[in-house]
Amino acid sequence: MAKKEAAEQSEEGSGSKKKLIIIIAAVLVLLIGGGAGYFFFMGAGEEEKISPEQEQAELEKKAKQVGPMVNIDSFIVNIADDQESRYLKAAITIEVDGLEASMELNERMAQLKDAILLLIGNKTFDELNDLQGKIQLRAELINKINSILFTGKVKRIYFTDFVVQ
Repeated sequence: MAKKEAAEQSEEGSGSKKKLIIIIAAVLVLLIGGGAGYFFFMGAGEEEKISPEQEQAELEKKAKQVGPMVNIDSFIVNIADDQESRYLKAAITIEVDGLEASMELNERMAQLKDAILLLIGNKTFDELNDLQGKIQLRAELINKINSILFTGKVKRIYFTDFVVQ
């Protein structure tokens, strides 16, 4: 009888040892996995971090680079004026931030011209005759064209011909 009890206790002891080994192994796997995750997500990122000054310099460098240009040939638009018939003759060059955006603008040229004509057609002679009005028109055109684009953005707009009469 004593031998049976001793055998049962030794079997229970080996069973609890197995459980203890499994728990220790699981904890080790979690610690190693956590350490590896920390290294990959935090440690690798520290090497790639750049200072704010370097980031600003990189942005300025990109801003100075000239992007692809899309020309819109000369067009004439009647502008709003209560006293007499007025019109604007203009040609525009649009600078975009990538080749994909320039290709999209060329594909969407009808939409682009329509948006430009509708926007300019609601302007008055006084709004378009002074420098501030032209700058405001440029900003509105950039916003309008960017709302049409899906791949890229307009960097700048250049009026290559602008006559209000």
